[in-house]
Amino acid sequence: MLADLPITPWFRNALVAAVMLGVLSLTYMVLQPFIVPSIWAAILAYVSWPLHIRVSRIIRRRQTLAALVTTLMISTLIVAPIGWLAFTFQDEVVKGYHEVEQLLATKPALPPALHDLPLAGPWLIERWAELTADPTALKTSLQQWLNNSANELSVVVGGVGRNVAKLFIALFAMFFFLRDGARFFSQFRSVLEGILGPRVRDYLSAIGDTTQAVVYALVLAAVVQGIASGIGYWAAGISAPVLLGALTALVALIPFGTPLIWGSLSLWLVVTGHLAAGLGLAAWGIVVVSWVDNVVRPLVISNATQMPLILVVFGVLGGVLAFGLVGLFIGPVVLAVSLAIWREWLEHRRSSQNPKSQ
Repeated sequence: MLADLPITPWFRNALVAAVMLGVLSLTYMVLQPFIVPSIWAAILAYVSWPLHIRVSRIIRRRQTLAALVTTLMISTLIVAPIGWLAFTFQDEVVKGYHEVEQLLATKPALPPALHDLPLAGPWLIERWAELTADPTALKTSLQQWLNNSANELSVVVGGVGRNVAKLFIALFAMFFFLRDGARFFSQFRSVLEGILGPRVRDYLSAIGDTTQAVVYALVLAAVVQGIASGIGYWAAGISAPVLLGALTALVALIPFGTPLIWGSLSLWLVVTGHLAAGLGLAAWGIVVVSWVDNVVRPLVISNATQMPLILVVFGVLGGVLAFGLVGLFIGPVVLAVSLAIWREWLEHRRSSQNPKSQ
């Protein structure tokens, strides 16, 4: 009976739109946990594409095997340093804890330079007196802090576990991006060209150039910061400067994250009586290490993408605030596409106003 009822075109179109919207909503709900790992996989696949092409040529264009070899190589470059840092850092933390206990057992005096610090000075004096008065006070304070922060620590541990799972999902998806990426990109570009026209090529070019520039700038700045900070740690007489330099390079992937490392070490040197070394390391971190993060990285991205420096800074910071760590790439890419659209509109405007010049 219902099949015999007349259906107007507008009702049919509305029904089709509602069905499509429902399907898209359900699809998003299913894929939502894998969106961020897939973005990371796409970024890794795009950056490692030249390596994949070389591997493919060596093994006579066997795409599946080439994708597997490239994925294993990139996975090793990512997972091996992180694993080494995790195990080594654990040992260093234990050693550092015992050194702190031994230092407190000698009941050293707090450097006079810290006594006159506004607000923090009296608090430091009080806490330092408590720690040096009882050798077990440090252990008691840590246990109390762990008990009071059990919920926060469980959140942190859960976050680490989720990020590790996302990393392996991203590496797993990277294999398929490498194997089928060329075909998928061709289909994707054809669909976009059918919707937006030939201008899509400029937008995709802006996305590719910006992603490549951000990745190279990110890695280059992190490596340079790790080397520079390692030199500073060695000059300041800190043990394990190579390990701490590698840890600083890893933290440098997060914008403005390096002061957490060299700032803490500088404060520790000052507290333990090495005032000149602590102040020198702090000055080195501000002048050299942070300068690379705050100036060199945006300049590299700006020069590579022809984007104004202020847009690069806004893109990196705004992207991180809006999307998390993956926003390091999404933010500048979004602004690069917006800038490409703006420049194309200006060019079209000039062409329409001066048709004789064509």
